[in-house]
Amino acid sequence: MTDDPLPHPTASGRLMPALLALLLAGCTPLVPDTPRPPLPVSNTWPADTGQAAITAAAGQGTALPAWQDYFTDPTLRQLIDIALDSNRDLRIAVLRIEEARAAYGIQRADLYPGVSVGGQGGRARTPGDLNPSGQSVVGGNYEAYVGLNSWEIDLWGRVRSLSDAALAEYLATETTQRAVQLSLITEIAHAWLGLRDLDERAALAHETATSREQSYRIFKRRNDVGAASALDLTQVETLLIQARALSAELEQARAAQAHALTLLLGAPADPALTAPVRWDDALVFPPIRAGLPADLLLRRPDIMAAEQRLSAAQANIGAARAAFLPRISLTGNWGTASAELDGLFDAGSRAWSFLPTISLPIFDGGRLRANLDLAEVRSDIAVAQYEKTIQTAFREVADALSAHQWLAERLAIQREALEVQTRRAHLAQLRYDRGAASYLEVLDAQRDLLTAQQQLAQVRSSLLDSHVTLYAALGGDAATAQPASVTPDTTPTSTVTP
Repeated sequence: MTDDPLPHPTASGRLMPALLALLLAGCTPLVPDTPRPPLPVSNTWPADTGQAAITAAAGQGTALPAWQDYFTDPTLRQLIDIALDSNRDLRIAVLRIEEARAAYGIQRADLYPGVSVGGQGGRARTPGDLNPSGQSVVGGNYEAYVGLNSWEIDLWGRVRSLSDAALAEYLATETTQRAVQLSLITEIAHAWLGLRDLDERAALAHETATSREQSYRIFKRRNDVGAASALDLTQVETLLIQARALSAELEQARAAQAHALTLLLGAPADPALTAPVRWDDALVFPPIRAGLPADLLLRRPDIMAAEQRLSAAQANIGAARAAFLPRISLTGNWGTASAELDGLFDAGSRAWSFLPTISLPIFDGGRLRANLDLAEVRSDIAVAQYEKTIQTAFREVADALSAHQWLAERLAIQREALEVQTRRAHLAQLRYDRGAASYLEVLDAQRDLLTAQQQLAQVRSSLLDSHVTLYAALGGDAATAQPASVTPDTTPTSTVTP
């Protein structure tokens, strides 16, 4: 008795193991699993920024206040509200978000099959010399169908990677819009503080000019009766001219600053909001905690946008790798067809077609390899840009902390200097009145006093500016810097490495 011969494997029997191996291979991810690059800066702030106080505050809650709570001046808050409603740069940024959202929607739609309905019909006459029977024939063809458009089965995650890249770009755009909003808020605050600084300095110059006009009139009368020399009168007049010139210069600068503020607002504001106002001693900003450098990764919109673009670049690598693998697409339709219109829906008129296609690149002149190299290089560029953004943020915060610390010390010194110059001017005037000194000594003292007044106003404005700069450098409040609340489609897809 002989053994039965082994059955010869059919074509389908040979195909199934190959398909199973192919699908198992699809479990290998194509998108590189690149961890977040390490922090390319020190874990602590430089010593000249008040390191001890910052370290002590770390871990005690580093959330920043909302801008409405930080910028407490009612006028400033009204100006910021106007800008957030009307500024054109912010409006463009919002439209960019809508643009990115639409682009993401277009790319994500490729994950799903497209279904359409349609119909067609027509009649044609075939001449006899083109017909085997020698008789001319008039025929018709009518169809109605539901069709499946060409749909790629995303075995390797190519379409999913492109969708993830579009989503990351959308999230980066939305985060960039928050950066624009934070920048606008701080620019309004800077412009408003600059306007208040010029108001204060112009008022001081105007008061000085008024005082010197009185002195000039007194010396003019004394010169007329011979009690004062022409030289003294000339020196008093020189002081008056200097004060007038400074007042005109500051008024010009104030007008330019007001125009810049109006441009930032994007809409005309109530003149009362930009009217000249003297410094309010109660104008202060609440203290904020800088935390540690790593906190910037969660608060700075520009860092979050750079991280999203890094994710998009890595997703594009996955799409470029998947392009080396077979691409399977399905096309088909189901419906009814007939040679006559009135028989279109008769029994037996059902018609269908199913056209699966598979394509595998063999030779393309190196296009696919170059496209993969390009995606990898762009990913490396995104990493470098991400690290550069962190380094820039670190430098901006360090500068703001340092400026805040040293400007506070400069303000105290400048106040002492103003007190000294005030006493010097008073003593110089007494010496001149008693004949113990020439008016040139009074001239120098008065000039230095005006300079000290102007410098004090400038240093105070710079200190307040440093509060605004620090708030912006730390990333603003959570409402401004919070990542977008879009949930990506996380349906798993099989991928494979070429």
